Amino acid sequence: MKTLSKVMIVAISVVLLAACGTTGSKRASTGADRGVTEVEVGGETAGGGAESMGIGGSGEFAGERLDDPSSILSKRVIYFDFDSSDIKDEYRDIIKAHATYLANHPSASIVLEGHADERGSREYNIGLGERRAKAVSRFLTLQGASSSQVETISYGEERPVAFGHDESSWKLNRRVEIVYQGS
Repeated sequence: MKTLSKVMIVAISVVLLAACGTTGSKRASTGADRGVTEVEVGGETAGGGAESMGIGGSGEFAGERLDDPSSILSKRVIYFDFDSSDIKDEYRDIIKAHATYLANHPSASIVLEGHADERGSREYNIGLGERRAKAVSRFLTLQGASSSQVETISYGEERPVAFGHDESSWKLNRRVEIVYQGS
């Protein structure tokens, strides 16, 4: 009787493990390192640029697009010139790719975190960070993302990534970070 019980436990375990491994859904992480949940991804995307977003030409899912370091979607920091909220040309394709991803994944959402360097008053830098985040938000929505998928917040100078007091540090702190949230 004990042997039969052990065999049944092993058989049930094998069946359960096999069932867990074949769910049939394809997923892409949206930042699990930040405690964010996964988002369902379909096999097809609208528009061009599928290869640059981690999708094979056949429409098959080819990897975790948001976390794939070779994907343009892994680039999530937009840098700005001093005292400016104008988006540089070199970042437009990155923002367009995120807009396309959001348009194709309506359950996905992002927070745009605006930042500034230490120069200027605290209040001015909060406003500048907000203008930067809103500039990226406007560009995303013009490229097809829904405004309901995009939230903006400004940290001003409060969250620097570089702590020096020179141009090389300041230029790293003048940024908007794109942070994917759970669905």
